[in-house]
Amino acid sequence: MHISARVNAMKFSGTMQIAAKAIELKAQKINVIDLSVGEPDFPTPQRIKNAAITAMEKGYTIYTLASGIIQLREAAGKWIKEFTGVEYKANEIIVSNGAKHSIYNALQTIIEKGEEVIIPAPYWVTYPALVELVDGVPVIINTTRESDFKILPEQLKAAITTKTRAIILCNPSNPTGSVYSKSELEEIGKIVLENDLYVISDEIYSRLVYDNFNFTSFPSLSNELRKKTILIDGVSKAYSMTGWRIGFAAAEEEIISAMGKLQSHMTSNPSSISQYAALEAISGPQDDVKAMHKIFSERREFLFIALNKIDGFKTANAKGAFYLFPEISYFIGKSYDGVIIKNSFDLAMYLISEAKVVIIPGSVFGMEKFIRIAYAASMENLIEGVNRIKVALNKLH
Repeated sequence: MHISARVNAMKFSGTMQIAAKAIELKAQKINVIDLSVGEPDFPTPQRIKNAAITAMEKGYTIYTLASGIIQLREAAGKWIKEFTGVEYKANEIIVSNGAKHSIYNALQTIIEKGEEVIIPAPYWVTYPALVELVDGVPVIINTTRESDFKILPEQLKAAITTKTRAIILCNPSNPTGSVYSKSELEEIGKIVLENDLYVISDEIYSRLVYDNFNFTSFPSLSNELRKKTILIDGVSKAYSMTGWRIGFAAAEEEIISAMGKLQSHMTSNPSSISQYAALEAISGPQDDVKAMHKIFSERREFLFIALNKIDGFKTANAKGAFYLFPEISYFIGKSYDGVIIKNSFDLAMYLISEAKVVIIPGSVFGMEKFIRIAYAASMENLIEGVNRIKVALNKLH
């Protein structure tokens, strides 16, 4: 049997073994607390589900334009402008099968074989894989806890070569929850323009920013940077619609048209029903979004305080998304009952086995000696999960 070299070279998600162990324990009726999942634990708001039902009843179950229904693209333009101040017309927006699909389309459209894409680490696990899938070369830049896991201008300058085509920014960040300030983005923007780079700005968590932090969207910095930016957003995180698979990309018409051409051959349109649900999500009342945001903020504050009470944990109170990214260097080399913690993966597997709590090792995000803990879980589970983690870690010597 022949499998292409391109697919053979791809790695399975680093979370698969952890997920498999969690599934095994759950199958044994063991109470496992999952603090690994990257999706809201709330149901999709009823008004959005009602819109989907209405769409089906009206017969909106056939093909749409490959780039998405015009009503949704117009609404997305208005939605983006209200939040970022940047105006996009309908022909500058494409609706795809989730933000991941939007990023793939963008990379496939702007990257030639052998061209480099700069990715700050820690990164969302799929970024390097997508770059490789389009025959690009991911160039990983390691950030530090001291810089709040944000790429520094001097790091970016040092990584640029004649082959560099783009940089991927995840803002707010998955896995760290870090958010760039306007001044930090402006420094990056200067380098982008000096080197004629593209920026794929993944802002899928931008509606989940806390402490009254003033979020800045990358293309809002200047008209010149708007032309060099492919903005990625969607409804999955803010509206608890991960399974509906609707993402948006907004950019110059020439880029969006090319992405539309690609999508027309790859998948045709996103789900028609999901598009009408997304239309209601972004254009209807936003009270449910505000309510979810408030709960996330309360959970974040609890988790930050609780984790920092555990000896050996060091974590910052991230400004966005729904993750904290504690450093676990203190536990490397320690052991319990024959289990030695050599890295973040070992610690993740230990916490599953000993505490029955699922977290994600930093290694899958390109950053050892850290773990990702999601607060997309009930307060009850967060309290119990932290208590279990503390007990398990206290056994390590």
